[in-house]
Amino acid sequence: MEIINLNSRSISIMLKNDFCYYNKYFFDVYLNNNFLFKTNLNVFTIFDLSPNTSYTLKVENEIINFKTPNELYTFNLDKFNVIADGIHDDTIKIQTAINLAKDGTTIIFKKGKYLVSSLFIKSNINLYFEQGAELISILDRLAYPVLPGDISNINYGIWEGSIDDNFASVLNIIDASFITIYGKGIIDSRAHLGDWYINHRNKFIAWRGHAIFIENSNNINIIGLDIKNTFSWAIHPYLSKNLNFINLKINNPKDMPTTDGINPDMSENINIYGNVFDVGDDCIAIKSGTYELAKKMNMPCKNIIISNNLMLNGHGGVTLGSEISAGANNILVEKCIFKNTERGLRIKTRRGRGSINFIDDIIFRNIKMDNVLTPFVINMYYNMGPKGGHSEYVWTKEKQIINEYTPKIGSFTFENIECKNVGYAAGAFLGLAESKIGILKFKNIIFDYNKDIEEGYPVMIEHNFKMKNKGIYALNVLDIILENVKFNGVDGLNIIKEES
Repeated sequence: MEIINLNSRSISIMLKNDFCYYNKYFFDVYLNNNFLFKTNLNVFTIFDLSPNTSYTLKVENEIINFKTPNELYTFNLDKFNVIADGIHDDTIKIQTAINLAKDGTTIIFKKGKYLVSSLFIKSNINLYFEQGAELISILDRLAYPVLPGDISNINYGIWEGSIDDNFASVLNIIDASFITIYGKGIIDSRAHLGDWYINHRNKFIAWRGHAIFIENSNNINIIGLDIKNTFSWAIHPYLSKNLNFINLKINNPKDMPTTDGINPDMSENINIYGNVFDVGDDCIAIKSGTYELAKKMNMPCKNIIISNNLMLNGHGGVTLGSEISAGANNILVEKCIFKNTERGLRIKTRRGRGSINFIDDIIFRNIKMDNVLTPFVINMYYNMGPKGGHSEYVWTKEKQIINEYTPKIGSFTFENIECKNVGYAAGAFLGLAESKIGILKFKNIIFDYNKDIEEGYPVMIEHNFKMKNKGIYALNVLDIILENVKFNGVDGLNIIKEES
């Protein structure tokens, strides 16, 4: 066992093994020789601990002794006249508690429904949600402040990789540090009950916010919460570093695009451990801006570990892009389960997005996929989103002049992966004639196909094509290296390699 996070009221543990998300058997968890629960999760969190207290954690024959940090101040929201009935607006009362909290304060959310619009969290305080505590969002967008994209040459708002106005989120962490938001509570944005999903591609006053927005902040922990029905992406870290997302459950409507799970954006040193994603878009999408923002900031997304997560639905399990112009590197995805996602690894970019830095040094290992339509996708002709995705410049297969708007994608390693019930293709890799995808290495991988699937589109491009039970399709890829790779039930060749 390894301690991956310790707070005054919780401890998070990760088992050291090679199993994906689940341990191979259930085990009993004891605290101070008292039985707590039985679990088979590789990552689990124990809540409701007491501050400044010594504990002994025992799992089978392994023991960890630890002491929780001290809690300098504790605020009970009852003292601030919070109603917590889900009817009366508690925003200003909770914000008052946050504003008055001194460094080292933990604010306790007891059981109840806290109706809020936007809360702004400051440095060196924690929010702790007890079982049954629920933040529910006000439905009227006029109740929410706007984060200006540019005000007096200061950027606050951001939308799909460009500086723009967007509504503040439910929880906002801006220019702050050393914050933990944790517990067994719920954040329910209730977007489906308002107008947030109506004409969602149109800007109405401002673009939609998130459940949690983290901007220009560091040393932030988000642990244990259930987050659902969010306005757009559930959690959006932007220009931030040293972040931990542990044992979260993110549940958004399956038929609602742009309801991603966690989207690190121009951020670094991030751990995403033990979370469950069931969303209407990408489970995790790593981003670094469109070209104009990337050129201004030059902040690639980097040093990210995605481990022991369960992806139940989504367009992509782990996605890079499509706003990825500042690049991404040193990303490890391991010991995850992808089930019913349309794609496993998904990289999407296009001409016009450019590439200040390479998308490179990505490792995908010890993964299980089931009913993933196309396990591996790299698409340099992606046609969705703003700014010219449907133009001939984007979709043509003819070689174009290389300039600052040309995306660049490096090499990737995939190893020890089991893919059951593959639908459309094992992989679809579409590079540009003028900017080819690097070397793709596949080692110890099994593809088992679903013969009952209907053919469909493995990628999102302007002049699309359907596939069923195909192997690896590679257009403009430098090289593909296979070592102990099996295609059980493939229709046709294992590899179809073409150049335009």
